[in-house]
Amino acid sequence: MSKRYTITAALPYTNGPIHIGHLAGVYVPADIYSRYLRLTGNDVAFICGSDEHGVPITIKAKKEGVTPQDIVDKYHAIIKQSFEDFGISFDNYSRTSAKIHHNTASEFFKTLYDKNEFVEEVSEQLYDAEANQFLADRFVTGTCPKCGFEEAYGDQCENCGTSHNATDLINPKSAITGNVPTLKETKHWFLPLNKHEQFLKEWILEGHKKDWKPNVYGQVKSWIDDGLRPRAVTRDLDWGIPVPVEGGEGKVLYVWFDAPIGYISATKEWAEREGKNWEDYWKDKNTSLIHFIGKDNIVFHCIIFPAMLKAEGTYILPENVPANEFLNLEGNKLSTSKNWAVWLPDYLQDFPNQQDVLRYALTANAPESKDNDFTWKDFQARNNNELVAIFGNFINRVVVLTNKYYNGVVPEPSDLSLVDQETLAAVKAYPYVISSSIERYRFREASQELMNLARLGNKYLADEEPWKTIKTDEERTKTVMFVALQIASALGVLSEPFLPFTSDKLKNILCHAKLDSTSQWNDVTKKDILLPAGHTIGKAELLFSKIEDKTIQLQLDKLEASKKANEAANKTIEPQKDEITFDDFTKLDIRVGTILEAEKMPKTKKLLVLKVDTGIDIRTIVSGIAESFKPEDVVGKRVTVLVNLAPRKLRGVESQGMILMTENEQGDLVFVNPDTSTPLSAGDGVSNGLKIS
Repeated sequence: MSKRYTITAALPYTNGPIHIGHLAGVYVPADIYSRYLRLTGNDVAFICGSDEHGVPITIKAKKEGVTPQDIVDKYHAIIKQSFEDFGISFDNYSRTSAKIHHNTASEFFKTLYDKNEFVEEVSEQLYDAEANQFLADRFVTGTCPKCGFEEAYGDQCENCGTSHNATDLINPKSAITGNVPTLKETKHWFLPLNKHEQFLKEWILEGHKKDWKPNVYGQVKSWIDDGLRPRAVTRDLDWGIPVPVEGGEGKVLYVWFDAPIGYISATKEWAEREGKNWEDYWKDKNTSLIHFIGKDNIVFHCIIFPAMLKAEGTYILPENVPANEFLNLEGNKLSTSKNWAVWLPDYLQDFPNQQDVLRYALTANAPESKDNDFTWKDFQARNNNELVAIFGNFINRVVVLTNKYYNGVVPEPSDLSLVDQETLAAVKAYPYVISSSIERYRFREASQELMNLARLGNKYLADEEPWKTIKTDEERTKTVMFVALQIASALGVLSEPFLPFTSDKLKNILCHAKLDSTSQWNDVTKKDILLPAGHTIGKAELLFSKIEDKTIQLQLDKLEASKKANEAANKTIEPQKDEITFDDFTKLDIRVGTILEAEKMPKTKKLLVLKVDTGIDIRTIVSGIAESFKPEDVVGKRVTVLVNLAPRKLRGVESQGMILMTENEQGDLVFVNPDTSTPLSAGDGVSNGLKIS
């Protein structure tokens, strides 16, 4: 029976583009779920929009010397276009700077204010005197009071996911000036979460213990068990929605009060455009409200926003909040500030028309219950070994053989063998199997069941060998191809939530548009025949293409370049050493030498044993440069040598001097060229101080 669903996906901050962590954590699973619900005949409002009032936006604007509006306009356009190009099927993608949102959030605040649901308090907040500004949220960093992470923000620790107030930080520091802040009194309105604690216990801990994901339930339980405290809903900022009551001058709504109301205002915007009643999607108890978020947003969607909705009194509460864990990249945590990410606009440019490959790779390795790791090698393997070799291979064989044997016309089958009957019965069961996984938010499992259907098709063809029976039993071949085409048609329908571009392409190849139906999920279950005999299909097209090693290496090189650039940008310059006199300096005997021989010292990573002609003798020098240079690369190099350093044994070899080195701007170790006083390096660089090696 058809149901009504409101599906929300976390509003992305408009301070940068979308990356694969956002896609894996929120947008791909939300899109799979929404597409599936539509295919099964449900009424769906899939809602999202840009979160344009966060403190990171104002920080970005300050760094770039532009206004916050400039920032949000720029990234809203980029994010919206990326989602469209990637195939995320939002019914409405709005923005919190829209007038309808400002009005909706202001009205929501005033409703709670008029109902006396807020507590007004004067409290001490962190203040940066030099910047003449209170330090809310991301304007302050410090040590997390829970896990000890030293780079926690004022509203949340990205290491352990804990939400807190800025005043909870240990050793806080202003993100604007770097100063240690002081405390200054200010007035704010607070939502007394403690007032709603009993309701939340009953609603979540008793009502959703079995149906919410363990990672979500566990985090919420921990919060409630620790005891809930009032949470500020206003901030001392000049960017955001002004507090719409007397005494709110110079203050705005806290972004985590403002942002989730964005789901409501975006629904209003969509309903007005489509001629629908928005209240059906937010106030009708027969509607299911589902929030798709990342784990860092659990507390806001499971405690704060439900408390807000409950306090308002007329809204439904979320049925489920299937939050995912974090996705790492090549073994390291994704970081926008360090540019350690795969950005969606870059992916779409580097891999044109391959949106489904990334969708599949992220789904097959989704961080549903624990943090997972994205690697480019796994991405390549998922494409080549599964999408190309299993899914694409089966479809290509079926379409090519149908065109070769029957000019693209679906043949009339003869009597079905037991194998044929069992195969068709299995096809009809797959919608139930995949549905069961999707409805339990196990999208990774569901994607593998879809691939199992393609495996079934490959096995059926391999076992029945129509390329052989066409020579000996034409009637049997017709039956085999007829059954294989039913599998292909089922794949065309059931792949849509996971691989929407591929699904469209496959349904076009099979000419589904010429049929009365066959493009709905339940058709696969209810119909014995999806492609009737006599139906004409199109010519074969490759659904997927093999991704070569060189393509993957380019992506790995790009990440490595980002890593080096970040290390160089954040490199700490060593302070000046103690002063020496000119007489001290004259004691150094520095000469030009030539490396005659070089070999790696056994059982070490860093040491090379060098034979160096110093002009006065040939001596052995042990140098810690093996991680930067191969032995054969340094033979013949003219180098600068400190020759009167007291000998020292290293791993049993006496080193009789040291070689002077430097680093270029990328942080690479290079020789100092004694002839030109510039670094000897394969690339350009600038010296930033001598090193002894």
